[in-house]
Parts: sequence; structure tokens; C-alpha cells
Amino acid sequence: MSNGRYRALSSSEILETADSMVARVRSRFPDSGLGGVAEELGNVAREARTRCRQISRPNFGLRVTVGLLLLLGVAAVVAVVIHVRVTDEIWVFSNFVAILEALVADLVFIGAGVLFLVTFETRLKRRRALDAINELRAIAHIIDMHQLTKDPEMVLSRHPPTSVSPKRNMSPFELNRYLDYCSEMLAIVAKVGALYVQSFPDPAALSAVDEIESLTTSLSRKIWQKIMILDRYARAGEAETQRA
Repeated sequence: MSNGRYRALSSSEILETADSMVARVRSRFPDSGLGGVAEELGNVAREARTRCRQISRPNFGLRVTVGLLLLLGVAAVVAVVIHVRVTDEIWVFSNFVAILEALVADLVFIGAGVLFLVTFETRLKRRRALDAINELRAIAHIIDMHQLTKDPEMVLSRHPPTSVSPKRNMSPFELNRYLDYCSEMLAIVAKVGALYVQSFPDPAALSAVDEIESLTTSLSRKIWQKIMILDRYARAGEAETQRA
């Protein structure tokens, strides 16, 4: 019988994967800026665990305050109704229409106020979740910037570089690992985003996480196109060596 372990994302395991990624990048590319990005992603994954708990936890203080405000509003309405004096003039058509319009306007205003108070906690949590998800979107683009100039041409081209060309100090194997790390980091970004909506399935937050998933998948697809080019040239080089 399943114990439910594989039915939910584990923030601890995601954090462990992120920390492992930091160690791998620092070990392979100690002087690379990608290591700093990996460390920041690890920090964001660590913060996500705390943020998710805060977002999913009921805010009892806020709920008590909202409840007191609603009770105060009900008491005010009851007090107004009690002190209303109904006279014969109210049944005059013009007076009745004016009073009815004012009553409808007051009911709409009260309803909007009640809705604002009742949904305040959800909107507050939504804002926190969206702010955190926006951080993940920025990190995904930063990862993409680091791999942007890491083209297979860097190690496969025999043409001399210009004075403004990116540095070409990676072997094919190192470039392959660099790109693979970028792809794995993008996957971690998507998984951290999924943590926020696992316990807070708000429609706006779910939509934002879906966008993060689409973004990271698209960026990772570009990276894997480069990896495939590297692998193809590597196999071609091995075939030439064997023929020789």
C-alpha cells in the first residue's frame, strides 16, 4: 500500500538537489558566475520552504480582526434599522424610489466591503506567492543569460575569434556539462515554483507557476539543442578517429 510519499513534492528533497547542484557547479567551474547563480537558487529554495509554510498557515490574527470588523458592521446596520422611523411619506412613489435606490447603493457598498474583508487573507497570500514566483522567473532568465554565449561554435569552430568574441576556454566535455547544469537548474526553478501552489492552489498563483513551467521548458529546449549538436560532432570525431 502506498504511503503517499510520491504524491507530493518534498521541499527538503528539492533543497537537497539544489545544494547538490551548487557543489557540482563549484567543483567543475570554480571561477564561473554560474556557481553564484546556483548558490542563489539554493538560497531561494531554502527560503521557499519557509515561505510556503507561512502562505499555507492560517492567519488567525487577521481572521479575528476581520471577524470583529464584520460584527461591528452588523451591529451598526442593526442600530440604524432600529432607529429608522417609518412615516406615511415613505410610501409616496417618488420618495419610495429614492429610498430604494439609496438602499440598493448601500447594500452594494456593504457587500463590497464584506467581500474585501473576507478575501483579504487570500489576496495577501496570493501577493506573497506571486512575488516569490516572480523571483523564480528572474532567476530563470539569469540562467539563460549565462548559457546564451555558450555555443558549440566556441569549441568546434576553427575560425579565429575577434577582440569582442566570448572567451573560448572550455573543452567539448566541459561545455556539455555547463549546458547540462543550466538545464538542471531550470528544472529546479520549476519545481520550487510548484511548491508554492502545492498547498495554496490559488488560480492566479497556479497560472503564474504554469508560465514558469512553460518558460523553463522552452529555455531548456534551447539548451538541449546545443547539447545535441555537441554530441553529434563528438560522435563524428570518434568515427574519424576510428577510420584513421
